Amino acid sequence: MKITILDPSPGEEDEIIIKCRRLDEGLIRLIRDYGGEDPRLKCRKDGKIYFIPPEEIFYFESVDDKVFVYCEKEVYEINHKLYELEELLPREFMRSSKSSILCLDRIKSLAPAFGGRFEALLTNGERVIISRQYVPELKHKLGL
Repeated sequence: MKITILDPSPGEEDEIIIKCRRLDEGLIRLIRDYGGEDPRLKCRKDGKIYFIPPEEIFYFESVDDKVFVYCEKEVYEINHKLYELEELLPREFMRSSKSSILCLDRIKSLAPAFGGRFEALLTNGERVIISRQYVPELKHKLGL
């Protein structure tokens, strides 16, 4: 991939031009990340709506047809399904099991667990299991 950065002429506004043969998932996320959309997620707790930036989120978990957002100390509910969140979230998030999505930036350490799974210790002290189906992607994303 070639990246070209040019100085705009005086009075010309900044712009991003993308030339590609195929608009893949990575480019769609890049466009969404820089397209000016509000990246904060609308979550609920105690009858109130909160706007949570992705960088504050540790992981998402689906329990009994509800999806919960886990931050450092708070837990919220969100009206998205996990597959919808996979499309909305930046690259540092990945599916870690059928019922959860994990923020890779929040992993403090990893340890092998029973049955080919991994256990992630997060920076807030919580532990999350990465099922063996997602371990290869985890290793690839972390360069292991």
